[in-house]
Amino acid sequence: MHQMQFPEYAYIPGQNQRHAEDAFDDIKSSVSSTLSIDELAQSSAFRHGVFYLERGFFWEAHEVLEPIWLNLPPDSDEKQFVQGLIQTANACLKERMQRPKAAMRLCVISRGLLAACGADTLMGVKPVDFLSIIDGLERQINCANKSTK
Repeated sequence: MHQMQFPEYAYIPGQNQRHAEDAFDDIKSSVSSTLSIDELAQSSAFRHGVFYLERGFFWEAHEVLEPIWLNLPPDSDEKQFVQGLIQTANACLKERMQRPKAAMRLCVISRGLLAACGADTLMGVKPVDFLSIIDGLERQINCANKSTK
């Protein structure tokens, strides 16, 4: 099994330096158009994407999950689920960039995608775990908004 690789830092646009263009090529190379859904779920890219999302590497999660999303069957629950993960990462990143309105808009999109998946487990992961990330993010933004009023 491939060991998880942590980036040196979490990239935040406008706040620190972007990773080298090829920084995630090794991880993304685990994805190809010939892989089944089960194989995509076991790929280094998917496993890293979930790992990064759960640990606050939001830009990086999007970066490695995108090739998974591109190679999933159209209109599949799995494609919708991975899109929901990507939008969750985007929402978290926007919040970190101090763009709460954009973050809240993405929370709504992500929640819709994840809630509509219709399965307890997809690709070995529970969508409800990521709905709880969205819940926490929305609470955090709402608390910050109340304290600034």
